[in-house]
Amino acid sequence: MELFGGTFQKLENSLNYASAKNRTISNNIANVDTPNYKSKDVAFKNVLNEALNTSFETKRTHPKHISFNNVNTNQSFQTITNRNSMYNHNGNNVDIDKEMSDLAKNQIYYRSLVDRMNGKFSSLQTVIRGGR
Repeated sequence: MELFGGTFQKLENSLNYASAKNRTISNNIANVDTPNYKSKDVAFKNVLNEALNTSFETKRTHPKHISFNNVNTNQSFQTITNRNSMYNHNGNNVDIDKEMSDLAKNQIYYRSLVDRMNGKFSSLQTVIRGGR
């Protein structure tokens, strides 16, 4: 039985994503002058896999073939490295303007998640107190 209908788990996963994205952006900003540093980003990795796994079963024609049903879905995001571009003469590809913009967007996203979670707790507190 799920007491809260999965809302808190989804909010927690979203907060984990926002925290990982914030760490990655901060790391990119800190390494803006590091030679040959390649910027990183946080992206969802298993969203498509989860959708595909629920819609069809893969056929294994040999026992050594990997089953897609055993994919680890505990974490729905991963950090990826952008190796396709170079903005500076020293091999660094961090665009400080983009990183600062992404940081601001991520902070707004994180704060909205925290506000939503606080609202959920406030609603629970009201119910526990009997509507007062």
